[in-house]
Amino acid sequence: MGPELVKPHHLGRRAVIYVRQSTPHQVLTNQESLRLQYALKQHARELGWHEADIDVIDADLGLSGAAAAHRQGFKDLVARVTLGEVGLILSTEVTRLARNCSDWYPLLDVCGHCQCLIADRDGVYDAGSANGRLLLGLKGTISELELHTLRSRLTAGLLAKAARGELALQLPIGLVRDASGVVTKDPDQEIQARTALVFATFLGVRTAMATVRALQARGLTLPRRDRHGDIRWRPATLMAVVGMLRNPAYAGTFVYGRSRLKPSATLDAQPVRLLRPSEGWRFVVKDKYPAYIDIATYEKIQAMLDSNRADYMRTKGRGIPRDGAALLHGIVWCGECGHKMAVRYKGGSQYVCNHLHQQHAAPVCQCLRAAAIDARVAAAFLEAVAPAEIEAWSRARKAQRQADEAFQRAEAQQVERLRYQAALAERQFNRVDPDNRLVAAELERRWEVALSELRQAEVVLARREAAVASTRPDTIDPQLRAKVVSLGQRLPGLWADPKVSRAHRKALLRCLIDKVVLRRSACDRAAVRIVWRGGAVSELEVTMPVNALTALSRHAEMEARVLALTRTGVDDVAIARTLTAEGHHSARHCAAVLPSTVRGIRLRHGLKLVPEPTRWPPTPGWLTVTGVAARLQVPEEWLRRRLRDGAIRTVREPSGRYLFPDGERTLEELRRLRARMVKQVDLMPGALQHEGYHHA
Repeated sequence: MGPELVKPHHLGRRAVIYVRQSTPHQVLTNQESLRLQYALKQHARELGWHEADIDVIDADLGLSGAAAAHRQGFKDLVARVTLGEVGLILSTEVTRLARNCSDWYPLLDVCGHCQCLIADRDGVYDAGSANGRLLLGLKGTISELELHTLRSRLTAGLLAKAARGELALQLPIGLVRDASGVVTKDPDQEIQARTALVFATFLGVRTAMATVRALQARGLTLPRRDRHGDIRWRPATLMAVVGMLRNPAYAGTFVYGRSRLKPSATLDAQPVRLLRPSEGWRFVVKDKYPAYIDIATYEKIQAMLDSNRADYMRTKGRGIPRDGAALLHGIVWCGECGHKMAVRYKGGSQYVCNHLHQQHAAPVCQCLRAAAIDARVAAAFLEAVAPAEIEAWSRARKAQRQADEAFQRAEAQQVERLRYQAALAERQFNRVDPDNRLVAAELERRWEVALSELRQAEVVLARREAAVASTRPDTIDPQLRAKVVSLGQRLPGLWADPKVSRAHRKALLRCLIDKVVLRRSACDRAAVRIVWRGGAVSELEVTMPVNALTALSRHAEMEARVLALTRTGVDDVAIARTLTAEGHHSARHCAAVLPSTVRGIRLRHGLKLVPEPTRWPPTPGWLTVTGVAARLQVPEEWLRRRLRDGAIRTVREPSGRYLFPDGERTLEELRRLRARMVKQVDLMPGALQHEGYHHA
């Protein structure tokens, strides 16, 4: 097949030369292939086309021929063929047009229908004839197979290098690759120290967000690479800190295959990159890079990060300790169905197992009030840590000093870097020609900015050093320090200190407690199983508050005991004390039996004490509101209203009861107030004595 296929109706249309190279690197380096493709104009002239009728489509330079979705030049070519504008398509080989049969055969169909010829260096083909379509189809199939072969060879070589840990992957901040390809730590000591500080701070505060806050509180920045690969110091962000904590290269481990591409729903959208779990990494080679942390510490950090995610449905994590009232939030589990319990604060802190209710619309398993359970678990925790309290306190103080020293070194290094940048800006300004005012003004502005940042950092560092020096442990008197250490039993006091946040208390609990399993054993009882770190288990039983006396498990026994003691003449207070000693308690008050509970049971059965006890016992020398109202024969509400309005000033007890001096002068003053002869009566003891009155 050759020029004899070219007919006059072909020459009446355009001849189009399609030019493409697969990568931008080939466009820059493989110039010979580019010249051969553009030289096809001569071949078109030899076939009979005039220079003015020859077009070149080179919009797809640097794009792969594996698919046509992203090649606008190929789409334009197919559109022009469909419109009948093209009589001949020229390319050095069919691989330039397409390396995918799903793109190649539709082009053959369009060319055959519109009587458009296809030519390469081997000849001219008519896609409308059987022989021409056969040859073009074979070339397209071979082209697609060639793409697969090339990709397989490249992928095999890449995987072989990755299996040995020699593949040159992008390195994180703190690691660099020298000219010979050997990976070393960054020679900048500040970058090394700041990278190590991120890991040390996280191990101390245990959350990524707290690490960010600690760095921002000190004004410490993190090194980041810009799009050109240059180091830029930026404020610490959560994404940057988590990226460092998650990167196994800091543990000296080479990892290939940490992510995978998820195909997009549409052809035009870009695929989404998803991270694989650690067990799905393709190649892992340990001890390949210089390490900032060991592999055990890295695995510990990953476990902490996973546990901090409060996504129970996917990760079964506990979440970070939050400042809510429920002490066991995130570590409490249901003893009935085995699922994690949630916290509900409406109507008071409660632990609720609603997993089955949310997933399958089943009834709620359990709902337990949190106050009594939290108090009992906290007591068990304090009892467990009491023997090692002093030693733990000493280790904590030492760790805190080491963390403070690391932050101080980081701040000093930051000031040293800013001092160098200011000196560099000064040298650049001094070297510029003074007559070049545009450049000199910009360099002067940069110098002033560098000096301003340096002065601000120096002031902050000086203030911090002064504060540390004033509170340095070495300045404490050794005798005072010995007294502090000998005190012991400090943790219960610290635990009850209002200055200690709830989040800190929860973090302390999680140091020893893995989880707490709850199960309601009775209406007023809850079985609590504490699973400690290491596998030890403690079984507890907690008394729970209920809404009514009849819900108590020993209600009948307590009621019978109250009636029996009442008939023997024992008063309510003594009965309550006796029942508390026997292990009974009130409905809402789990610690003891209240006298009001005894009185309610007694009155419900129609039993009265002789004499009937009053709410407050009488006070010698004083009258109550009821007594004064009876003597004056006035309504009690009149006296209470005057007390609230301030017209009557008298003694008021902490319980809220008002007391009046028992005497005729008190009654006389109140009669005058009743008759509106005076607007205010002062019955305070000092006022009456000043007037010469002494109460009995």
